[in-house]
Amino acid sequence: MSAPAGSQRRRGPRRALTEDEILDAALTLLDRGGPDAASVRGIAARVGVAPNAVYTYFPGKAAVFKALAERLLGEVDHDAFADRERPWRERVEALALDVRDRLTAHPGAVGLMVGNRMDGPHALALNERLLQLLADARLDPVDAARASRLFFVYVFGSIVLEVAGAQQTGRLAPEAERVATRLVAFSATPADRFPYSAAAATTMADYVSTEQYLWGLHRLLDGIIERSTGVPIHADDPGLPKGQNPDGYGPKRP
Repeated sequence: MSAPAGSQRRRGPRRALTEDEILDAALTLLDRGGPDAASVRGIAARVGVAPNAVYTYFPGKAAVFKALAERLLGEVDHDAFADRERPWRERVEALALDVRDRLTAHPGAVGLMVGNRMDGPHALALNERLLQLLADARLDPVDAARASRLFFVYVFGSIVLEVAGAQQTGRLAPEAERVATRLVAFSATPADRFPYSAAAATTMADYVSTEQYLWGLHRLLDGIIERSTGVPIHADDPGLPKGQNPDGYGPKRP
């Protein structure tokens, strides 16, 4: 017997969905379980829709990841390195630290930066700002472009290695804890077989530290400036913050 007219259950309103909700869900899944957890099906379940609803906005998982990488770059604080009254080195350092802080907060998303072409508007704006900084350092346009590439290779490469152990768990332990764990492991290096490595155990344990990150950045900048401008790095370099040593640590040498 057929149901009386009008008695059939009506469907509720269709679930509204936005790109930001999809990206939020993808980032949450990346944080909790790494890239494998952030499937289209998993994202759809997270926001309470069928997978086809996600495909309405993105053609696939790769497109979601590309958009998420672009959004993360858009969160970098340009004000931290846009002030041209500050020494250019100080501004480059602020940029490098800000990118590192934002990405290490989401270890599972770090691979997105090296797995996708960074050609969206936020990525281009970031690169434009860095090129301006390097122009302030008196690099010509060709050397500035090459140095920009080298800078991002160093920054993203360093971060990838730093979070390598956390990309599948979504969690990055505090820096001091990570250094201590690495020290235990490196201290077990057999000195009779690997004497140089054993002697360097403390230094190698510190590879994931902020100090090491900045050490490498300062050496990178020193090399770029000396090779590109022919001007040796010295204590009177106008790019150095006032009172700072060329190596980035402590007061200027006499």
